Amino acid sequence: MTKDNELSRIGISLPKHLLDKFDDIINLRGYSSRSEGIRDAIRSYITYYKWMSDVHGERQGVITMIYDHEQRGLLTLLTDIQHEFMGIIQATIHSHITHSQCLEVVLVRGEGEDLKKLAERLMAQKGVESVKLTTIPIAD
Repeated sequence: MTKDNELSRIGISLPKHLLDKFDDIINLRGYSSRSEGIRDAIRSYITYYKWMSDVHGERQGVITMIYDHEQRGLLTLLTDIQHEFMGIIQATIHSHITHSQCLEVVLVRGEGEDLKKLAERLMAQKGVESVKLTTIPIAD
C-alpha cells in the first residue's frame, strides 16, 4: 500500500443528534459506510479551508453563523469577539430559527486576512454549529 492509500484508524465522540443527522445524510446519499461519509466530509473541509486560505486583499463579504443560544456563556463570547473586530463589521442581523437555534448574518468589509480571522474565531466556539464566510474582492 502506498502512503496515499495507507489507512489510519481514529475514534471520535459526537453528540447523538449530530450522529443521527450524519447517518441520515449517509443513507440518502448512498454511502456504503460512515467511514466513506467521514472521508468525503473531511475532503470537503480541506477544500473549503484551501479556498479560505486564498482570501486576501480588500474584500466585502458576509459571515453566516448558526449557533445554540442556550450554550452557557456563548452570547457574551460572540459579542466580545465581534467587538474585537468592530473595525471590519458593518452590520449584523439576528434571527431565531427555533427555540434554541439562532442565525446571525454579519456584513464585513476589510482585509481578507482579518475577515478570515473573525470567521475562524467564531467557528471555534463551543455551541456554534456552522460558520460560512463568503467574500468578493473590492474593485478599484
